[in-house]
Amino acid sequence: MKNVLICGAGGFIGGHLAQYLKKLNKYNLICVDVKPKEYWFQISDDNQNYSLDLKEYDNCLKVTKDINFVYNMACNMGGMGFIENNKAECMLSVLINTNLLRACVENKIERYFFSSSACVYNADKQKKVFIDGLKEEDAYPGSPEDGYGWEKLFSERMCRHFFEDFGLETRVARYHNIYGPKGTYDGGREKAPAAISRKIINAKLKKENQIEVWGDGKQTRSFLFIDDCLDATYSLFNSNCREVLNIGSEEQVSINQLIELVEKIAEYKVKKNYLLDKPLGVRGRSSNNEKIKSILNWSPKFSLQDGMEKTYEWISSNFLKRENNNKFTRKID
Repeated sequence: MKNVLICGAGGFIGGHLAQYLKKLNKYNLICVDVKPKEYWFQISDDNQNYSLDLKEYDNCLKVTKDINFVYNMACNMGGMGFIENNKAECMLSVLINTNLLRACVENKIERYFFSSSACVYNADKQKKVFIDGLKEEDAYPGSPEDGYGWEKLFSERMCRHFFEDFGLETRVARYHNIYGPKGTYDGGREKAPAAISRKIINAKLKKENQIEVWGDGKQTRSFLFIDDCLDATYSLFNSNCREVLNIGSEEQVSINQLIELVEKIAEYKVKKNYLLDKPLGVRGRSSNNEKIKSILNWSPKFSLQDGMEKTYEWISSNFLKRENNNKFTRKID
């Protein structure tokens, strides 16, 4: 059995990836995250689990010893509010990728995966709503999301040059707004599908008729369900493709349309209080999947409605449990 290191295993995608690979029963899993283990989104005692800061080279050397494959999902990120207000923190994630790559060469790793982001795309191509899907070549000339996007674009190039200079087999995917159950849905790091679900769940519970919406609601995005993301990631990792590939959905919607979808799932209508002074990001963004279709024969299986139904159900269940626990705690106090 191959030894697989998952970096960022305590996060949303990393936690799901650990469960995905575990079910295949083909790998010994070594899971690492900077967070204390009690704060990991998912954890399995069957794996080797470590809380380590992978910005430190010595830690990277330690965890890559006797490893065959590395998946790097580790970075400091969140929704648009977090990215806009923590540019330096986001850029420090470059140390993780840099030191992992160095350690992988030193310890003769067979294959390395880097999770990049649609935030690398040139901002000039994203100034309108409902734009054409972004092709991989649209990242250049470089004008990515400030902070987080620059870190991802630089790290993509680093992967490419580590193959060219040292022969390290690297695979790179640009994720487009991955969402699903068992992720964060409050606290400032959540993305639109989770944030909107939480807001409507809360409004319904408290019988309120209004939610806050960042921006005018006309900005557009595409969102990819976590199960589709994992299938595409595993397929890319095991392929011979060294090119950067989009892993996303071509089903582009406005934030207003996403709200309407969640209202339908919740069976609860709300008014929208638009906050025009909040961080918005680009005006429109979606994935063009022509390249991944032709190379990997991959397309998403889940529609946005299917994925949002599963996501809403999970957030609703956990939100209500937390509210009930808070009520119980207040009664005791």
